[in-house]
Amino acid sequence: MNVFDFSLKLNGFPIAKAKRILKDIQSKNEVDFIAFTEEKKRDIIKYHLNHNPFYKSFGKNIDLNDWNSVPVMTKADLQQPLEQRLSQGFTTKNVYVNKTSGSSGHPFIFAKDKFCHALTWAVIQNRFGWYNINFNSSKQARFYGIPLNKVSYYKERFKDFLSHRYRFSVFNLSDEAFETTLQKFKTTTFHYINGYTSAIVQFAKFLEKKNIVLKSVCPSLNVCVVTSEMLFETDKKLLETQLGIPVVNEYGASELDLIAFQNPNGNWQLNSETLFIEILDEQNNVLPNGEEGRVVITSLYNKAQPFIRYDLGDIGVLSKKSTLKTPILEKLTGRTNDIVILPSGKKAAGLTFYYITKSIIENDGKVKEFVIEQLKPDTFKIIYVGDETLSESQKQTINRKIEHYLESGLHIIYEKQNKLNRQKSGKLKQFSSYLNKTK
Repeated sequence: MNVFDFSLKLNGFPIAKAKRILKDIQSKNEVDFIAFTEEKKRDIIKYHLNHNPFYKSFGKNIDLNDWNSVPVMTKADLQQPLEQRLSQGFTTKNVYVNKTSGSSGHPFIFAKDKFCHALTWAVIQNRFGWYNINFNSSKQARFYGIPLNKVSYYKERFKDFLSHRYRFSVFNLSDEAFETTLQKFKTTTFHYINGYTSAIVQFAKFLEKKNIVLKSVCPSLNVCVVTSEMLFETDKKLLETQLGIPVVNEYGASELDLIAFQNPNGNWQLNSETLFIEILDEQNNVLPNGEEGRVVITSLYNKAQPFIRYDLGDIGVLSKKSTLKTPILEKLTGRTNDIVILPSGKKAAGLTFYYITKSIIENDGKVKEFVIEQLKPDTFKIIYVGDETLSESQKQTINRKIEHYLESGLHIIYEKQNKLNRQKSGKLKQFSSYLNKTK
């Protein structure tokens, strides 16, 4: 029995119809796909201008014949009661409702109509299918957060049961907890791993210390899909070595859809079936493929509320090899609110700072994980978890590297903790800037 699909159908999400529509979209040739996308862009704008009072006011100057006249929407624009953003005919009772993680600093509640949400699951199942994963039969080892209040906790556990998932806590990454995790892998026929990058990396480091390749104790494992946090090349190599299976990178946003998924050719293929994705500069001009800019996305099917030219808050680059039907994400460099602004005025992606430090700080294996906070333009704090306190010599080495790659005169504070504070979702935010935080 297809329990996963049946549970979606039972909750009013027409998954069978969504799979048929997705198959039809994917069957179009390149020329027909271009015309189809233009039609869907126009249709979703017309729909919300006619049926959504919020968007009619927001997009009052839109010329349907000029895509550039469509205003860019930010998370801050959506921080108002959901009822004020719903289209006519939709209520909180007949839509899928959820909340963004808030990792951008602008959390909000969002809605999807039930067909749109079914399409989301159709796309996700399609992508996992590239690696012979079937949500109705394949067992998932899940490294995710979980709500700690009783009602939400047991609701998630029930969803895990229906979805053939077993969830491991990402809030306790101690060796003792990982011993229990390892025993579960030894006694369970897991087919794939899915979850937050940082937690799975920590498990891989534990396996490395014990000189264990996970597939040797759980031969049924086929693939590991990491999501929600940056995957660095060094971490990917560690995961592939210690897990003994291919590692696939996923990029998504709960309010939209699965955005990109690494295909079997190793390319980060963007979702062109249900989304229209642009890279814009600071003046909202479309950038040529190969140039870095803001990731702006239009949800082509969500009628419950508009996500049209929605600035996700991420910075990325489209590959020059991209076509409209098969766009390729060449690079994702971080969030717009994770930019390092240095005293000289120089700017750098926050993860650049993190990456420089990572290459040194984890070298000897004594530091398990760390995060970086920018407190002032010239002051940064490195908070780390490790077996030992960093020596003065190690600190000086890190300071010299930071000066070499960024600039001189920066003050670096080091703080050792027993564990890092994760977000409520369980995600680890590797770099945070507090320069523009409002109280």
